[in-house]
Amino acid sequence: MDKNTKIAFLGLGSMGGPMARRVLAAGYPLTVWNRSPGRTEEFAKQGATVAESPADAVRDAEVVVTMLADPPAVREVVGAFASELRTGTFLIEASTIGPAAVAEVEKELPAGVALIDAPVMGSVDRAASGELSLMVGGEADPVMPLLELFGTVNRTGATGTGAALKLVLINAVVNGVTVIAEAMALADALGLPEDQVKRAMAASPLAGIAGRAFAEGAYFPIRLAAKDVALAATAASLPIATTVHQRLTAHPEAADEDLSQIVKWSR
Repeated sequence: MDKNTKIAFLGLGSMGGPMARRVLAAGYPLTVWNRSPGRTEEFAKQGATVAESPADAVRDAEVVVTMLADPPAVREVVGAFASELRTGTFLIEASTIGPAAVAEVEKELPAGVALIDAPVMGSVDRAASGELSLMVGGEADPVMPLLELFGTVNRTGATGTGAALKLVLINAVVNGVTVIAEAMALADALGLPEDQVKRAMAASPLAGIAGRAFAEGAYFPIRLAAKDVALAATAASLPIATTVHQRLTAHPEAADEDLSQIVKWSR
């Protein structure tokens, strides 16, 4: 890749937006598309081309990045642009959709189009600063300069392995945060001061997951956490994940709050 490589970025939500801004800031020719057009306005002001449809977005692109909410959204959007992809194009699928959906996407692509699955770990703040952790499956060497704009690249093997590892990691994180939430409910029942419990957790093997449970400035909506846990529970028999999913979906009014707020809703 060089700085003349034409890139299309589809999906400018809470994660896709800051990732696309990093592409634009790096000087690549960028075309953007988003289902809600209002999110494209700032990109147009900064020099990006705004496409009216997914097909328009990818028509001249050499690298396409999708960062969308869930498997149905990815299937719909890829289905809308797949026929426009040219031989030699790279599709970087950064959404969290699991390996089964990645395999479905690969079947939709024309011959000569390379699929790379590159889901990310990290929240909005890390997306903005380029400190995400990427799980990258597939032959990604030609697009490494772009991937490294987003954070640390962890090569996982064949296409689909990045999506698989992401499910393993995010399932552990979401389950862990929910367990911390329940631990705080137990601490309340036992009459322990919140600050004391937090300090004890921070000095214990629970420190990392407790840090996420009490994080400020992070944003990973509970509804997306529930989606990721559901994907994991579909891939294997996971009784804990199934229970966690029930907890995450018990308060629909909290669906757009950060995952850390499950602590509040559990007490």
